[in-house]
Amino acid sequence: MSHDHSHHDHSHHDHGHHDHSVDVNEDNKARVLWAMILTFGFMFAEIIGGLLSGSLALLADAGHMFSDGLALLLSWLAFAYSDKGADKTRSFGWHRFQILAAFVNGLSLLLIATWIVFEAVKRFMMPVEVMPTPMLIIAVLGLVINLVVFKILSGGDHDNLNLKSAMIHVMGDLLGSVAAIVAALLIWFFGWFWADPVLSLLVALLILKSGWQVVKKSAHILIEGSPDDIDDTAVKKQLMKDIPSVTDVHHIHVWSLTNDINLMTLHVQVDEVMHETDVLKLIKASIATHFDIQHTTIQVEHLPCPDEGCQM
Repeated sequence: MSHDHSHHDHSHHDHGHHDHSVDVNEDNKARVLWAMILTFGFMFAEIIGGLLSGSLALLADAGHMFSDGLALLLSWLAFAYSDKGADKTRSFGWHRFQILAAFVNGLSLLLIATWIVFEAVKRFMMPVEVMPTPMLIIAVLGLVINLVVFKILSGGDHDNLNLKSAMIHVMGDLLGSVAAIVAALLIWFFGWFWADPVLSLLVALLILKSGWQVVKKSAHILIEGSPDDIDDTAVKKQLMKDIPSVTDVHHIHVWSLTNDINLMTLHVQVDEVMHETDVLKLIKASIATHFDIQHTTIQVEHLPCPDEGCQM
């Protein structure tokens, strides 16, 4: 009995426009919308308070809240667009838009932090007198608003990178409000006007660190880097352990569509003992169970792979 030793059907499943992604969490979307409304609303109060008092800490926090408002708007748009299903031109739908929004949010954090550092250095060279009373009142109100916004967002999905980046923005605002309060008290009681740029600078450094983490992770997903928790060698060992008919596994490629959805393609060499359909079912079940990947594209082979670099 002869066998066709050429590559078999590449996909072994329908490659029509089915939706490969997960449903958008409507609760996350609603939380981001409310957070955006509150953030934009109070931003104007901080701008007015910063201009009246001459406080860099308040203006920095207002600038950061503006960045947060845009970030939250992008996050909300990401959830809204991600809710759209796959179509003829976007077979995976709009879910990658979440990661693009997180990347832009992270960049905006870096830009805002850089501006705060620049302004703080200018204040050190040319000290500015600050009015502590309006500064303190606005800073306290800002802290209350930021706590409410953070509470709203923290009740959502912590594993969602898009929501997480929005939460980091708000955490930066919380720190900014606390810094403004401390600076106002130091100026009020001791006349230490240098406290305003010093505390602004500390907050900026924390924002830089958080922003870099978001940019780094989202950029890794955008360039289709492999998830940190999935190792090619482990995949190969697991499949050969679970399915005796599998004699080799190669051409393993794993990447992320979003922070929640991983995809995998691989070549699997099998012996003649089991039918291909049965092998495919076992492979998909093993990968889903051990590596939490629900979408796999598998090429089954009965002879050594003729492609270059098959051991990759």
